[in-house]
Amino acid sequence: MLVAAAVCPCPPLLVPEVAGGAAHETDEVRAACYDAIAVLTAARPDRLVVVGAADPAGRGRYPQGATGSFRDFGVGLDVRLGEGPSAGHPLPPSLAVGAWLLERTGWGAAPVEGLAVGEPLPKERCAQTGRELAASAERVALLAMGDGSACRTIKAPGYFDERAPAFDADAARALGAADPAGLLALDEELAYELKASGRACWQVLAGAAEGAGLKGRMLYDRAPYGVGYLVASWS
Repeated sequence: MLVAAAVCPCPPLLVPEVAGGAAHETDEVRAACYDAIAVLTAARPDRLVVVGAADPAGRGRYPQGATGSFRDFGVGLDVRLGEGPSAGHPLPPSLAVGAWLLERTGWGAAPVEGLAVGEPLPKERCAQTGRELAASAERVALLAMGDGSACRTIKAPGYFDERAPAFDADAARALGAADPAGLLALDEELAYELKASGRACWQVLAGAAEGAGLKGRMLYDRAPYGVGYLVASWS
């Protein structure tokens, strides 16, 4: 059963070494992520699954001990998903950022593994995946790593799209209220057009949370760099 969840954005810029001189610009969202992960620790789960978006080559499951790096972003920094010997293929960026957050917060509350899903994954399959994860242990926690729209300003990665603020607002309402139905109502095609990498991850969370009766709290909701960054905790 799902006992807690944290939702965090996944830009490598969250990592100060990657952001360089601009690291101070993400101090607030980073602090919110730490607070969300603290809720996971307090829930004392038996199992933590980090869910993030990935391209086709990176999709699939990643065992505890899987490693990743930020070398593609010009930084010689390596991360590991939980404790243990190196295992599996290199983590995709979304899971590498999740692993970095867990390392920074001293995660050791439970075994951890990763699941990378594709942005086009239909909501029905996302929800079913979430249900299966929730049923995999007595006390399951999820860390969902994904961004909102990337089209909030003309300087955003996807340029400006007038539909982006409303999409992000709908996502924020559902995440802040721990509302699985609201997350499953997010439009897949629109999310893809707005480059919202979090949609599939959030809908996996929605499936996992069905019937769990969790309460939500929105910790951060802004769009630095024209990208919707949402941080929420469910417990």
